[in-house]
Amino acid sequence: MRRIVPLALVVAGLTAAPAASAAPAGSAALREFEGTVVSVNRDKRTFRLRDTERGTVRIRVTRNTRFERIAGLAGLRRGMTNIESVVRRSNGRWVAREVERSGGGGEHGGRDDDSDDDSDGGNSGPG
Repeated sequence: MRRIVPLALVVAGLTAAPAASAAPAGSAALREFEGTVVSVNRDKRTFRLRDTERGTVRIRVTRNTRFERIAGLAGLRRGMTNIESVVRRSNGRWVAREVERSGGGGEHGGRDDDSDDDSDGGNSGPG
């Protein structure tokens, strides 16, 4: 039994090494872009997104693209801000896996949730 486990680890290590070295050069690596929609081409099923850190990219939408808080490609409009897209490289193009409108909802830092507890100005005693 002791010989099987180390052998399995060696085999797993040998098979994982080529995949790990091929990942940076491969097309399967995912990237995320976030910014403002510059244009939408519904005929070609693409949109251009201006990311402040990475510049403007053209992103293709497929039937497998998942949309959140946006009504599909029809819901994308030029000038929309806070749009995030997780993409992969395929045949020299960025193909969207997910497109969503970021922000909104939830509670964010910087707010003291206990601030409403003293609505009487701190005079909670008798008096």
